[in-house]
Amino acid sequence: MDLDYNIEGGDFTHAGEASSHLKKILKSLNLDSGLIRRTVVSMYEAEVNVVAHAWSGDIHVNIRPDQIHITITDSGPGIPDLELAMQKGYSTASPAVREMGFGAGMGLPNIKENSDFMDITSKPGSGTIMKIVNQIKR
Repeated sequence: MDLDYNIEGGDFTHAGEASSHLKKILKSLNLDSGLIRRTVVSMYEAEVNVVAHAWSGDIHVNIRPDQIHITITDSGPGIPDLELAMQKGYSTASPAVREMGFGAGMGLPNIKENSDFMDITSKPGSGTIMKIVNQIKR
């Protein structure tokens, strides 16, 4: 099953709608609640990162019998230092984003902790591509 979502940068009103929709789909497939939680947390954090840091983005979800693959591609400024960005508490969020309760620097660490596999490719000025995979154990 394939699902596609478009995310608009700066649109905090709709942030989380894609991950909420995915949660409903995964529940309808009667998947393990722990797997659903981990997958939705990962996707939500990635979705909010696009809203907070990029101009726009696309999320593609591919649900296979044994795995859930999520690919997030954004048009944004890119991440200049991935190693630094992976540290808990590090954030480049604007003061306005922080005032809304986002930008605590836990997004990427939370994605990594809730994913079986995570890969990020990013270059300043070129945007970011993130791949997340969670295994379905039956």
